[in-house]
Amino acid sequence: MANFNLTDATNLFKIKYGKLSDNTYNSANVLLGRVKKDFTFTGRQLFVPVPQSFAGGVGSGSLPASNVANYEDAIILAKKVYATTEIDREAIKASMNDEGAFVRGTKEVVKKAVESYMRNMSRILFNDGTGSLAAGDASTTVTGLGTSGSPYIVVLASDTKDANIEEKDFVNYDAETTNLEVVAYVPSSKTISLVGTSVGLAALTGVGPVLASVFLHMQGSKDNDPEGLKGVLDATSGSKYSVPIARRWQAQQKAAGGAGLTTDLMNEVMLDVQQASGKVPNMIITSFTQYRKLLNLLEDQKQYVIEPRSQDLKGKVAFKGIEYMSAAGAIGVFPERFCEDDRMYFLNDNWITIHHRPDFGWFEDDGTVFLRKSDDDAYNARYGGYLQVYVVPSFHGVLTGLAT
Repeated sequence: MANFNLTDATNLFKIKYGKLSDNTYNSANVLLGRVKKDFTFTGRQLFVPVPQSFAGGVGSGSLPASNVANYEDAIILAKKVYATTEIDREAIKASMNDEGAFVRGTKEVVKKAVESYMRNMSRILFNDGTGSLAAGDASTTVTGLGTSGSPYIVVLASDTKDANIEEKDFVNYDAETTNLEVVAYVPSSKTISLVGTSVGLAALTGVGPVLASVFLHMQGSKDNDPEGLKGVLDATSGSKYSVPIARRWQAQQKAAGGAGLTTDLMNEVMLDVQQASGKVPNMIITSFTQYRKLLNLLEDQKQYVIEPRSQDLKGKVAFKGIEYMSAAGAIGVFPERFCEDDRMYFLNDNWITIHHRPDFGWFEDDGTVFLRKSDDDAYNARYGGYLQVYVVPSFHGVLTGLAT
């Protein structure tokens, strides 16, 4: 009679995947890898004092009058951000006598869940907190029935960021909560095919287009995303983190008005940030479109490294990258696929913090990563946590409206 042993049992579910998750988190993209992470956010909300002026009094000839500084409290509220994955129990049983295959199977679903989480975090970081993915083109009539045989066909706005749309994602139409699966997307025509239930799209089918003021959102994310660079650094009114937008609480903003990228525009934003805040951005992040234009702009300044091989006359020629010379020295310029095509960010990562509640990562409160689903013959695993992205706008700049 066989006994309960490590080879035949399923307790491999209790593998802890934390290290893999941490490594992925810190290397998934440049900005997410460099910004500060704090994992001690407890309590209902976090207050961060924000000085808004100098204090005291200065003058010559006689003792000056004194005054107190202006202070505001930035309020940090956590948002829930998740990734989930499932694995079928039958697939597990089919590999019970092959430990190697079983481990590879669990590692694959774990890896893909973390990849999806990091992709979504990158989208969040370069968005505006609304969870929006794309608006309609306001001219092409919706077609289809929302079924697998006849999906809804929607043409999105011409400025849709292709990285925001991925097959197999579930999205919501406008303020609806019913899920629509993305079954196809054609970047060249900005055409998306959706399967699922939508009262709004059903009403538009054969009647009219999705308006430019109406958006698709990542499932469950409408107005539920953490703050992002676009939302914070584009703000010219209202408030961010409950602090009113004002001279000491606003990014340096430059609208190019359709002009092509130049080093003069870059210098202007960089120096504006330094002049206003006393701090120099230490990294530049832009779209692949503007990165390509910058490469072309600096063509005659590229440096190549030639490494001869030992026994032949062949050499390896490699372009190492782009560095921008700022007042604080050379800083890197990095492309990011979630950055909009017409913009460039001038950032100081010392003033961007992701505040996490404790125990960010795999949900293993019950002693295991994988939990049996109550309504299905499968297991479910959850990754993520509760966080807020805190961007102090005063130490950053954004260049918008560049020619694409």
